[in-house]
Amino acid sequence: MTRISRRGLLRTGAAAGVLAATGLPLRAQQAQRGGKITVGLSGANTSDNWDGRTHSDVYMISAAQGAVFDSLTEVAADGSLVGELATDWEASADAKVWTFNLRQGVTFHNGKPFNADDVMESIALHQGEDTKSGAKPLVEPIVEMKKTGEHQVQFTLAAGNADFPYLMSDYHLLIYPAGQIEEAIAQGIGTGLYQVSSFEPGVRFVGTRVDSHYKDGDAGWFDEIEFIAINDNTARMNALLTGQVDAINRIDFKTEQLLKANPSILIQEVTGNQHYTFPMLTNIAPFDDVNVRRALKYGVNRQEMVDKILFGHGQVANDSPIGPANQYMAELDPIPYDPDQSKYYLKQAGLDSLNIDLSASSAAFESAVDAAQLYQASAAPSGININVVQEPADGYWSNVWIKKPWCACYWSGRATEDWMFSSAYEEGVPWNDSQWDSDDNARFQSLLVEARAELDSAKRRQMYGEMQTILRDDGGVVIPMFANWVQAHNTRIGTPDQIGNLWQMDNSRMAERWWVA
Repeated sequence: MTRISRRGLLRTGAAAGVLAATGLPLRAQQAQRGGKITVGLSGANTSDNWDGRTHSDVYMISAAQGAVFDSLTEVAADGSLVGELATDWEASADAKVWTFNLRQGVTFHNGKPFNADDVMESIALHQGEDTKSGAKPLVEPIVEMKKTGEHQVQFTLAAGNADFPYLMSDYHLLIYPAGQIEEAIAQGIGTGLYQVSSFEPGVRFVGTRVDSHYKDGDAGWFDEIEFIAINDNTARMNALLTGQVDAINRIDFKTEQLLKANPSILIQEVTGNQHYTFPMLTNIAPFDDVNVRRALKYGVNRQEMVDKILFGHGQVANDSPIGPANQYMAELDPIPYDPDQSKYYLKQAGLDSLNIDLSASSAAFESAVDAAQLYQASAAPSGININVVQEPADGYWSNVWIKKPWCACYWSGRATEDWMFSSAYEEGVPWNDSQWDSDDNARFQSLLVEARAELDSAKRRQMYGEMQTILRDDGGVVIPMFANWVQAHNTRIGTPDQIGNLWQMDNSRMAERWWVA
């Protein structure tokens, strides 16, 4: 058996064992137990619940995986993979059989001891044809789950996957108590550092620190945490400025100077893989025509988006979701803003002009409506007439995304290339928001499967580079920019020197990792 790291390189058992057993990065010496943090977060909905299959934004990710529940593995702030409910793991030579050793002495908030049955029943929630879980493509390749001991589980995959332990850190894959899953989802019963004190969906969550937790001394410094749902950007900024909350996600770049002028507020900016997107359904006209898609790619002024929407807090993207924090990000030639080239592709599609709707809302990303209007203005010289439809924030992800032909969206990105592609570009997966499939490009789908099982890093780089080029040229998602994570907290809150860049708010684990200064 051999251990495989994030980078797809063979690791010695000793080195990997140290990484997995360590579990959490070292904390600054000033971290101490006590006090409370109140956080104002966007991304909340009145339909929120403790079912990990439904989670899609920072509010519930932070409350669930970041506080109440645990997963098998965790992506540390430095991007390495560490154990959470798993202590270590190993793979067969072909990376098809993975064995996870589980933590002993762990109990759920209702007192039930944690064991292998909990893992197997929890993972099974995301399998099957009827599941709508965003993690379905991650666990679908599992052909067998076997309990090889009270605290050991073995997964057999249909094909090798060098990234499989990383996938087990996905925020959907929460571990519930076996035989009590319905109750656990209803009440929020996990093994996390914080147990649910109160929960009002779309309004407020309060958690209290669990005593005698396996992460004692490494994480979980607050005695109490409170998350307040503040979807409105201005209201969230004001809540921080007036001291109603200690921290917020997604600061408003337009009023960033107000925060900078306040000596009691600190701004965090982290470069990651977050990208702002405009996915179009490639199975619906006119987006089923690759020439229309190409016309739209040349019709957007990407640098203008970075300058006016991100205020420089990011960089230009070229319609590939693989970002600066990924290992195999390709150096693609940029897609220039070129109305003449856009007109050319319209004519290739047999069109002199194009009239289309673009749905946008602040739920997609801050200033998404402004970004859509910039797109509208830049595309007009090409004969592309974009009607910007402003959609309500509440219900955007259930009523607009993957429902309407073209809309605004954002993705946090993923730690590995296969994780990103498998979540949003693999044929038939629930979160494929462009409906990209073999009819669009069979080569892409073939490469996705091949690269997943390839253990040679150089070969993987070549495959992923070709896939990124395909998406740039023919894909159904316009990705004009990568956006940095920009968030803020007051000076009464202490944070580690390194902040995670996989998700916003320190990988949505600020409740675990931060403390009262």
